[in-house]
Amino acid sequence: MKLDLQEIETFLQVVELGSVSLAAERLGVVKSVVSKRLSDLERRLGAKLLYRSTRKVTPTESGLQFYPRAKAALAALHEAAELASLDDSGLCGSLRILAPMSFGTLWLAPLLAEFMQQHPRIQLALQLDDRISDFEREGYDLCLRVSHLRDSALIARELAPSPRVLCCSPAYAQRHGLPQRPEQILYHACIGYSNVATSQVWSFERLDAPGEPLNLSPSGRFTSNNGEAMRDMAMAGLGLAVLPVFIVQRQLDEGSLQVLEPGVRPTDNWIHALYPRSRRASPKVLALCDFLQQRLANPPWQQRL
Repeated sequence: MKLDLQEIETFLQVVELGSVSLAAERLGVVKSVVSKRLSDLERRLGAKLLYRSTRKVTPTESGLQFYPRAKAALAALHEAAELASLDDSGLCGSLRILAPMSFGTLWLAPLLAEFMQQHPRIQLALQLDDRISDFEREGYDLCLRVSHLRDSALIARELAPSPRVLCCSPAYAQRHGLPQRPEQILYHACIGYSNVATSQVWSFERLDAPGEPLNLSPSGRFTSNNGEAMRDMAMAGLGLAVLPVFIVQRQLDEGSLQVLEPGVRPTDNWIHALYPRSRRASPKVLALCDFLQQRLANPPWQQRL
């Protein structure tokens, strides 16, 4: 039996995306090409792999059995090809990366440009999105997150700490005063991050007892799934906000925002690089992780505090 790698790759994309149209878009071909590749693959195997309807595509029992083995075999083949290409020309191939919007625009993009200059045979596709997604299913090689992680199905590599601050504008402080004790935060208008949960929970540690946690559930008139939008609302005097220093370091330097420490400070997050446990990271993924970890060993935003 002679198998076609394009047909197998197309099948994997259709299963992962659940759609012929989305797979065609991802692969850069028209829908008819995807349909033909699927039909040819089924004919080669002598088995029906997919149920197709006007709304979605789902794998048959045969398709469910074929999918994980085909995915593992194709990943192993790509890894072998990549290792074989590691000659004097260095790393090569494509990388699809998912990262948060603000971190991506403010800090990550310049670092990726430097990485690409060092490895001219690497092609990068960077998707910036603050939502938490199933990045493996969506075909990304690497996902960067700024958070506390609890997902044991992922391999997480810590790249750098991401300190956060409780802040507001000087104008807000002048109009409403500043909280002197942690519980007084609840009496202030607070700007929430809607990407975490519908109800806001701010996590702090006490200054007089480091490591002792304190959780508060503030409320306010504005929430957003983007830190830069939250920062701008805080600068406009609409309330208190807990934000990563990498988003507000310039505003803190300029004085358009000020740090508050009413006996507590926000717990730090970490910048993580994630890839699935289900497959080994490729040399180019590991090389990029090494590069980012090295460049972020002394984060520039920490130096501004």
